[in-house]
Amino acid sequence: MYISKLYREEDRGKILEFIRQNEFAVLVTYDGEKPVASHLLMEAVENGDGLFVNGHMSKANPLWKTFEKNPEVLAIFQGPHTYISPTWYNHVNVPTWNYQAVHIYGKPRIVTDHEEYKSMLSRLVARHEGETSYRVETLDPDYVVDHMRGTVGFQIEVTRIEANYKLSQNRDDDDYHNIVARLDERKDEMSHGVAEAMKEIRPSR
Repeated sequence: MYISKLYREEDRGKILEFIRQNEFAVLVTYDGEKPVASHLLMEAVENGDGLFVNGHMSKANPLWKTFEKNPEVLAIFQGPHTYISPTWYNHVNVPTWNYQAVHIYGKPRIVTDHEEYKSMLSRLVARHEGETSYRVETLDPDYVVDHMRGTVGFQIEVTRIEANYKLSQNRDDDDYHNIVARLDERKDEMSHGVAEAMKEIRPSR
């Protein structure tokens, strides 16, 4: 994606945390005739071998069948985004939109090993369930196997990351902090999310 130098984020730690906070993403591939995509839960996992994105989908979803034809796929992680009014500046200007987005490119593979796939699901459930007692390991094994058969696990070996955080970095301090204040006055979560991201860049005075 096009990224202005002013908005490019390169801090790997910050990007990985962003992905983990916004992991319901869009996976884009090509079916030989047209681009195709699905909205999927995907988890970033980093180990000694590199960075990977794990996920799964219904076996009825034909997207996984395109992996053999695609040496590279694209996962799009979208963060908070919102309208920025030109009335918030101390000079005449035009409207714009603030947002955060990360594009992950990588090599896909189907996870065919049962234990590897089960481990992926187990980690994902444990992380999201937190303090509850619900775990893959506590379920009836036959029940788990039956449901796994209806899904397909996949892993993307990450080869390239593009992070675009367009958060009014081009504005002077007066305009910047006024934008944050106006966003805080709104009632929607998206505006508040953008405001919080902007506060991390330039803390309130």
